[in-house]
Amino acid sequence: MSRRITWTLLILTSVLLVLAVVPLAVSLTAHERVSFRDSQRAATRVIASAAEEHLSDRESAAPMRRELDAAARAGDCAAVYDASARLVAATPCAAARGEEAEELVERVLNGHEPEPPENEGRLLTVEPAGEVRRPSGAVVLARSAAPLDARVAAIWGWSAVIGTAGLAASVLLSVRLARWVSRPLSTLDAAARRLGEGALDERADVGGGPPEVRRLAATFNTMAARTEALIHGHRAVIADVSHQLRTPLAALRLRLDVLATGAEGDTAEELAAAQEEISRLSRLVDGLLAVARAEQATPHPTAVRIDEAVAERVAAWSPVAEERGVRLTASEGPALTVALGAGHLEQILDNLIANAVEAVSEGGSVTLAHEAAGASARVLVRDDGPGMSAAARAVAFRRFGNPEARGTGLGLAIVHRLVTANGGTARLEDTPGGGLTVVLDLPLRAPGRTAPRGGRERPGGSG
Repeated sequence: MSRRITWTLLILTSVLLVLAVVPLAVSLTAHERVSFRDSQRAATRVIASAAEEHLSDRESAAPMRRELDAAARAGDCAAVYDASARLVAATPCAAARGEEAEELVERVLNGHEPEPPENEGRLLTVEPAGEVRRPSGAVVLARSAAPLDARVAAIWGWSAVIGTAGLAASVLLSVRLARWVSRPLSTLDAAARRLGEGALDERADVGGGPPEVRRLAATFNTMAARTEALIHGHRAVIADVSHQLRTPLAALRLRLDVLATGAEGDTAEELAAAQEEISRLSRLVDGLLAVARAEQATPHPTAVRIDEAVAERVAAWSPVAEERGVRLTASEGPALTVALGAGHLEQILDNLIANAVEAVSEGGSVTLAHEAAGASARVLVRDDGPGMSAAARAVAFRRFGNPEARGTGLGLAIVHRLVTANGGTARLEDTPGGGLTVVLDLPLRAPGRTAPRGGRERPGGSG
């Protein structure tokens, strides 16, 4: 943004300078040319007036000679011609004489108004001596254009200096303005990124930048403070619920175990059913707590090798799968590294493998695979179980959304929360030939960023 502001101001200033300085320089140049030409014509008329007294009134030629001498001292060349276009008097230099001057004189003596040309750095002017219609002679004056060229060059030089100075001032102003606006926004962006990565105590600087940016930073700080308080409150509630529910459930399970020790007949069956319900309730509480933790997760992205994580989880779950008569395998894939929260990929795979092993009948198979998919890494968990109906797939990622689930129905909800919290996506597809395929697209780690990978050693999940 800083660069865009700077370039925008520079382009705008350049356009304004061109529109202001160039027309002014052109106007001043035209004014100088007109003034130079008028001055030359005035000097020519002075000589023509003195020459008229000599040519028409037969007065002494002394005044005419004095004017010619004055013109010569000023650096001009002048020549006086009579009514027959014959040279009467002239300054020592010959610039006002010759074929071109005689042609101009002929036109003036014939009553025409010639347009004197510029020749070899000199300007020629011709004025009649006496009446315009019946002149008694003509005066030609040649003046060097060097003074005019010097003044024109000075005009354009000063215009260039003014334009350059204005452009330099615009560069300084635009850079300072761009930094004044963009620096607090960059700081705010960095603070928002760190807050999103889990630094809940992150706050933005409200002391710099335009008033609107300072108000935005103050609003961000208020939002960050409320978010921090909300998340800390949720964590405290989860901790309290975990303690308050798990302790009495564990105590109730122990009492039922004691009662079931000496029970017989119908009483033993009822106690066994109660124990199963207590176990189911414990799993349900654990699943709800896992979903709550996933929903408020603010992951710190770390580098995670997908192939290593898949191999670890397959090895950890293989005994469980063999016990159920299910073949659990992992396909070969590229060595891809994704950016996920520590332990999140393992938790995701644990829930997906647990669901798949639970859903597949004895003799079935579960296969894990991964591949590159553009800027993402794709992880696939395929099974050849009964699969899901379209209606069940549409609500499978919701808590208790799948009415066909054999377990608590929270496993896919946990997977979805963890995947989306890390910037990825999750979807369900039918496995060719029957079954269900879970497709995860996870963000690849940006080049140059390294971090240790956290993991879990024990399998676990909620079906």
